Amino acid sequence: MEDAGMEDIGTEVPGTGKVGGARTIAVDGAVNRLRYLALTHGRGLWRAAESVRPLRRGLNAAIIDRAVREMPGRPEPLSTMAPYTSWASLTDKTFSGRHLPPVPARDGARPAPDRAADLFARTGDMIPCPRSTVLFAYFAQWFTDGFLRSEIAELRDPRRTTSNHHVDLNPLYGLDAAATAAVRAFDGGLLKSQTINGGEFPPYLCENGKIKPEFAGLEVVRFETLPDERRDRLFALAGDRGNTQVGFTMLTVLFLREHNRVARLLAEHNPGWDDERLFQTARNIVIVLVVKLVIEEYINHITPYHFRFLLDPRLTTRLAGAPWQRENWASVEFNLVYRWHSLIPSALVVGGSELPVPATLFAPHLLPEAGLGRLFEEASEQRAGRIGLFNTDPSLHAVEVASIADSRALELAPYNDYRAHCGFPRVRRFEHVSGDPRVSGALRELYDTVDDLDLYVGMFAEEPSSARAILPPLLTKIIAIDAFSQALTNPLLAPRVLTAETFTPLGMRIIGATRTLSDILHRNVPEDPRPRFVSMSRRGAR
Repeated sequence: MEDAGMEDIGTEVPGTGKVGGARTIAVDGAVNRLRYLALTHGRGLWRAAESVRPLRRGLNAAIIDRAVREMPGRPEPLSTMAPYTSWASLTDKTFSGRHLPPVPARDGARPAPDRAADLFARTGDMIPCPRSTVLFAYFAQWFTDGFLRSEIAELRDPRRTTSNHHVDLNPLYGLDAAATAAVRAFDGGLLKSQTINGGEFPPYLCENGKIKPEFAGLEVVRFETLPDERRDRLFALAGDRGNTQVGFTMLTVLFLREHNRVARLLAEHNPGWDDERLFQTARNIVIVLVVKLVIEEYINHITPYHFRFLLDPRLTTRLAGAPWQRENWASVEFNLVYRWHSLIPSALVVGGSELPVPATLFAPHLLPEAGLGRLFEEASEQRAGRIGLFNTDPSLHAVEVASIADSRALELAPYNDYRAHCGFPRVRRFEHVSGDPRVSGALRELYDTVDDLDLYVGMFAEEPSSARAILPPLLTKIIAIDAFSQALTNPLLAPRVLTAETFTPLGMRIIGATRTLSDILHRNVPEDPRPRFVSMSRRGAR
């Protein structure tokens, strides 16, 4: 790539007020850049296309299919098991998949993980995201922690995963049958619950610091580090991480309420059904609701495109011949690209108070005190941070160090190799990663050459494609490829499964009428019936 032709297109570097010159056709590639410009311009034309249902469905399928084909499809030749292909590496899903073979680093060409992690540190005020709210940050963590699951142990193996590799709502239903059984009421298809301050919540897990016998099948991460009085405030949740952070707990409680609401409606419409059928059908409906929210609210929030994706019931039929319609297997790269720690403000508004991030950990008692509706509105009114360097709260520094250390232990290929794998030209200068002098200068100081740049650092160092974009280009592409290809292969979306026979006519109506988290919140807060602003996007920012 020659320096000539690197014309400045004048994109503003979010949070700096400076204009960078890295996002050009020469850096992004002509096809990538022109596609981006087409999807982010001509709003009126896109809206007109969306008003014609057959055209919208065709565009929806075509754009999704084109996005997923930006990388070679599954199955990957390699997993984190070994640097070569074997039957075991192609079938043992306790290891993560990997998009590229391992590449050993050159000695002395990269900084130590703790020095590289310093690039993420927030040293002053948070740089705000142009469009996102804290609710977006909460949902991103809750949704992805269901299938991007690294081991949590003192001597953990970064190659290993505890994931089921599906969007299966295991934060609510658990990873296995024992966890699911522990939280089921075995009556009317319901999950166990209690009423506190007029709202429905899970029962408490412990008594006098000990897990109750009925919940012996449940696990809680870092349980042994908690004093008895904090253990007694934990909710009994099938997901082992359900109590870890207030946003995670909020969403799990909301979907517990939705499951029980749906189960009660199914029981009314199907008086002859037993508990098992009511539970399993409600579970199917709620899982598809989450997939629909991912496509129609979450992904539409992430992209700055004017075209709005939808979960068309006919979509999987349209995409049936696509080569990426293969068995799910979450990759280690997908796990790393979702480390969006910079989204989190240094203080979170919870129940009318600004709390430091550590005060929101293992604190489920905050939910019934404030009420679910108020908490969702507070998260929707508070701005999230911009995803990128120099914007992670100091309390999360250790997780940035661990992320870089994991990528090194796995010998992930460098940033430039992943650019090429995803259809971007290789960059030759740090200024082509970002036009922000602070970013390019810091990278030059720590790395020998741009070809030595860690994937984890490089994809967060990239400047976004426009001032409205939430994610940089490489990060956007990896997210789109893996998100679409692993959400839309859900077995519940298969053409012969996504029917009224599986979900009942009532269930199909519930799925069809649900498009946002706000829809689900407002039908599940009888203790707080007032209208609440619930959105991943700031007011007026979409």
